[in-house]
Order: sequence, then C-alpha cells, then structure tokens
Amino acid sequence: MDLIDSIKGIASRIPKQMDHIQTEEATKNAFIMPFISALGYDVFNPLEVIPEFTADIGTKKGEKVDYAIKKDNDIIILIECKWSGADLHKEHASQLYRYFSATEARFAILTNGIDYEFYSDIDEPNKMDAKPFFSINVLHFEDHQINELKKFTKSAFSLEDILTTASTLKYTGAIKKILDEELKNPSEAFVRFFTAKIYDRRLTQQVIEQFTHIVKEARIQFVNEQINERLKSALSANEPVSQIEQPQESIEITEIQPEKDGIVTTQDEIDGYNIVKAILYETVDVDRVIMRDTKSYCGILLDNNNRKPICRLHFNCAQKYLGVITEKNEERIEIDSVNDIFKYAERIRATIKEYEQ
Repeated sequence: MDLIDSIKGIASRIPKQMDHIQTEEATKNAFIMPFISALGYDVFNPLEVIPEFTADIGTKKGEKVDYAIKKDNDIIILIECKWSGADLHKEHASQLYRYFSATEARFAILTNGIDYEFYSDIDEPNKMDAKPFFSINVLHFEDHQINELKKFTKSAFSLEDILTTASTLKYTGAIKKILDEELKNPSEAFVRFFTAKIYDRRLTQQVIEQFTHIVKEARIQFVNEQINERLKSALSANEPVSQIEQPQESIEITEIQPEKDGIVTTQDEIDGYNIVKAILYETVDVDRVIMRDTKSYCGILLDNNNRKPICRLHFNCAQKYLGVITEKNEERIEIDSVNDIFKYAERIRATIKEYEQ
C-alpha cells in the first residue's frame, strides 16, 4: 500500500476512535504505532523499533524516550509521544531535547498521534533546534507533505537527502507562518507595502489606518473568491461532458453531493460551511474547521472532534435553522437564507475562543 493510502487509512479511523482515547498509551496503540508501521518499520521488532528506549544523560540515569527507530544498528529517529488531546504548541520538547543530545540520532519527532513535528540540529550540531523543520497533520495534509514524509520511510531513508532539504523546509514553513499572521493581522509595514503600490499621495498615519481596514476587507474577499472558485471547479469536474437538454417545464434539481449511507450533502450546506470558514479565518486556522454531515443535520467541528462542535446546519426541511453552540449547548435559530449565518459571526467566533482557552 502506498504511503498516502496508509496515512489516509489512519486518518479515517481517528474521528471514530478519538472520543475513546483518554491516555498517552491508548494514543500510542491506536494512532502512533500504525503511523510508524506506515513508514515501513516493524513495531513488533525490538531490533528496529525500541519502545521505552533508555537514554542516560550525565548523572540522570534511566531517562526514557517513547520510541527509538534503528536502521543498520544505528539510532536514526527518536519519538516522544503525548496524549491525542494534547496541544503540541503548548507542549515543550525539553525531554526530547535532552534525549537528542545523548544519542547519535539526527532526527526527533514530537507527536500526539495527529500532529507530527520533526526536529533536527540544523542550527547547531548535536543540539536539537527549538523549532521543527517539518510538520504534518494526518487529518489535514497536502501532497507535498507526503512527499517529504516518504524520505523518512525505511526503504527511502537517507540522512544526507533529508538534511539537504531540511533547512529549506524549515524556513519555508516559517515564511508561511509569517504570511498567515500578516493576512490575519496586517502590520503597518505590510499595509504600507500594498498602499504604496496603489496610493500616490503621502502615507500619513491616518491613511495607513484607513488602508489597514481596506487590506483586511480585500483579504476576506480574496479568500472567499478563492473558496468559491475551487468549489465551482470541483463541482464542474463532476459534471458530465454532455447533457441532454431538459424541457422547460421540468423541475429544477438542486445540485448535491453523492449520497452515502442515506446522507445527502446539499449545496446550501456546502455554502454554509464555506461561510463559517470565512467567518473564522481571522480566529483559527480554517484547515481545522471540518464539516461532518449526518442524516439529521450538518455538523461543523473544530479538529474534526465531536467534543468541539462549532455550529450545526439544520437545512433538511423547509425552514432552515442555525444551531449556535454556547458552553456546548445548542440554540437553534431560524434563518431565511444561508447568508444569514453572517449575522451570528461573533457568536460563532466566541465558540472557538471557548475551545482555545
């Protein structure tokens, strides 16, 4: 099985098992061991994957790292595991940092079974960098990330090849984060860059403040247009090349997604999902906002987690309702059209802030 198919298989099981995973050990068994296996390493062979690997550090004896991966009798990767509900942004990698210096490994992974952060010693030899050079979320990944991940598989592992691209990956990722932050909260320098290209007069502080709002609005419109364009492209790709002309009196059919297990995702639900993502663009990474349709309603979740509902779209009857979540309780609100969701933008953002506290 190809790596991307293996990762998709792991990802498909996570939403079903997530609510039942309450410990680090359960996370290892359900999510992390299958990930290591997908990379081609035998998790049941202690000569290849060593659980609870002892890494004595100076006077500290018995320090253990969750997994150490060996190839040709050399330790090549250290893996430190956290519970699947842990936020790696808040988890410091101090333990992993100590282990790294005590072994010959050049790569270390910090993971909660969903997010995987890859570290090396790019900045200073034998000293683990403070920031990862590569990250991947198994629920939301791009094809280019799988191509990078393949370099860590047993069959393709090459220390030189990975180190050659690690520096580029690290700085590319850093630039993407800066761009993301600038798009959410544009700095004065960012605003000046664009304003200077379209405004011929003197850039006073008042002008900068005015264009700060314009840049934000332009960014929102640009994102919405990109989402709509991709949606149109995806829908048109599914249309047959030629269609039989229907009589004028025929009933207009609403464009829908394929039916699966009796669940039909309508165009209104797709539009509602895109509106919620547009509302949350400045609040959270929209890749974390996931739509999960059911027979009774269309749920929009944070991190595809049933415990983190953002809102619900009750669009399966003549009267549309928006289910707004407050302290995990749902309030159903009548709406006349999908665009009415924008009226409740602040309440939707407030739900996210409750989860992110």
